[in-house]
Amino acid sequence: MKALSDIVVLDLTHMLSGPYGTMLLADLGALTIKIEPPKVGEGTRKLLAHDPENSIHGMGAYFLTLNRNKRSVCIDLKSKEGRKLVHRLAEKADVVFDNFSRGVTGRLGLDHETLSKINPRIITCSVTGFGETGPSPDRPAFDIVAQGIGGGMSITGEENGRPVRAGIPIGDLGGGIFGAIGVLAALHVRTLTGRGQHIDVSMLDAQISLLNYMATMYFLSGKNPEPLGNGHFVHVPYDTFRTKTRSLIVAVITDNFWESLVELLQIPDLQKTDYSRQPGRLKDKQFINATIEKALVNETCEYWLEKLTERRIPCAPVNDFEHALNDPQIRARNMIVTVQHPQGGEIQMPGNPVKFSETNDEVYSPPPLLAQHTDEVLHNLLGMEAAQIEKLRMAGVIG
Repeated sequence: MKALSDIVVLDLTHMLSGPYGTMLLADLGALTIKIEPPKVGEGTRKLLAHDPENSIHGMGAYFLTLNRNKRSVCIDLKSKEGRKLVHRLAEKADVVFDNFSRGVTGRLGLDHETLSKINPRIITCSVTGFGETGPSPDRPAFDIVAQGIGGGMSITGEENGRPVRAGIPIGDLGGGIFGAIGVLAALHVRTLTGRGQHIDVSMLDAQISLLNYMATMYFLSGKNPEPLGNGHFVHVPYDTFRTKTRSLIVAVITDNFWESLVELLQIPDLQKTDYSRQPGRLKDKQFINATIEKALVNETCEYWLEKLTERRIPCAPVNDFEHALNDPQIRARNMIVTVQHPQGGEIQMPGNPVKFSETNDEVYSPPPLLAQHTDEVLHNLLGMEAAQIEKLRMAGVIG
């Protein structure tokens, strides 16, 4: 059993932010019905689809990962009959999740006002770049746009260097995560009120939320923080350092950790009394970091990890994907899962980080072929017979 096994989600999403949000809900057990345009399908079906290194059976890494545990139903939303069909599905659903541009669901008659008249318990969630209110709701947004406007990009990168976006697309992914959180909260409130509601998630709002305590620091001080590379504005040493192999993180956040590090390295220049407290170390940050790296570069990352760990000094390797995805801790927590492809073969991908003590079934079903579940869903949810389904297909309403 999975936590959301009694929940039905109509997934109208495309690309990354929306599909990631519905992927999280599908992982948690929601019957997630991906509604796609007939013949062409959702846009990510084409991304990397013919890349020999990043696809299998004509299905690329984007679609493979974001659409596991989902059902594919093809309905032409541009047709009146297609929209009527989605209305019928909405009667049976709990959630309708989209990441269209603002106003699209209204033009299609799939907005909360319309759907709530059909099903007062329906929860709708729209993830957009800038939200549905305010002076700029209609501006186009992609991941780098949200990262740039959201402020986080200004503190990412090396000191005095140009701004750098996060390597992980946190602009898109943040919108999907907060969308899923909003849906879960609305499902709970519905148990108290009996009514659904609309959730308006902005990718930009998500980026502002992630600024967290650093935004509060700005309001307190009035000062814009600057990029510090991998360093810290308070703690020293707190950075990445070169070794003979991989880069190594050393994170000294207490004076006790510093004492243990000095004892390990046995470097006279680091044994100054002024360095025994944080203010003294911060004053000589560049010298301390350079001196430590000069010592660390003489041995491997693995050597230093062992020595630092023995003294309980916070440390870590800077893992590439190969090391990160094969880390024993990651593997032990089922964070790398194997998913079958519906046409044969299997793919490994990240699992779900939410672990339950009871509803802990972590079975992953394959990403769907285009229109693979159209007949099944229309029959099981709407009670439609084969002849009715075929009539809709001949009319081009479904695929």
